[in-house]
Amino acid sequence: MENEVRMKKSKLKKILGFSGVVILIIATFIFFYLKTNSYHPTSEALKISQKAEVQNDTLVFKGNPKKTSIIFYQGALVDNKSYSIWANKLAKAGYTVYLIKEPLNLAVFNPDKASSIIKTNKINNYVVGGHSLGGVITSRFAEKRISDSSLKGVFFLASYPDKKGSLTNFNGGILSIVGSQDGVLNWSSYQKAKQYLTQQTKYITIEGGNHSGFGSYGFQKGDKKASISNLQQQEAIFQTLKNWLIRLD
Repeated sequence: MENEVRMKKSKLKKILGFSGVVILIIATFIFFYLKTNSYHPTSEALKISQKAEVQNDTLVFKGNPKKTSIIFYQGALVDNKSYSIWANKLAKAGYTVYLIKEPLNLAVFNPDKASSIIKTNKINNYVVGGHSLGGVITSRFAEKRISDSSLKGVFFLASYPDKKGSLTNFNGGILSIVGSQDGVLNWSSYQKAKQYLTQQTKYITIEGGNHSGFGSYGFQKGDKKASISNLQQQEAIFQTLKNWLIRLD
């Protein structure tokens, strides 16, 4: 009887050990898949990213500390350096921009990272925004801080909130920017998600812009070809955000 119990325990250990190896192999495969399928910044965006300070992997383009700060969640699998062009333009206009760097470039892995940035830098006047999946995470972050008087606004780049990130009770400014040639955005879900935004939400369409153009990382799978250049779309994003921020000040 005792030998039988020992044999069963030995067999169980082997099974658990084998399962652990399988899980490790799967996790390793997923890790390398995500790393190799991430979107990397263009040479121009990479060059400009070097002007930023690095704070725990977050890129910080410094502006006037008295002005509103911008905390930004990257799109899924998009390197945060890819947003450097419009971020640098905003910094030159006086607005400090924090481009969050998430594990494996997926905001879902650390959705509350903006909190540590706010605390570390003692930010008391800010807006939060995100691109694509990053916008969904942004809405959830903001929903938990609706009563925070330091949160002045929320913006979405080719994105929208979900039910968990409903902002219908938010009194700050909300901005939604899309590109007319976006082939990645789920337009049906985008329209339905308007129920989670306020009537005062400002909607802007960049004519000729696409999903990939909200950053500078090349062409994203499933997107449509833009009819304007990436630099033109970057300028449009900058101007739209700047004008919105001026009204919030």
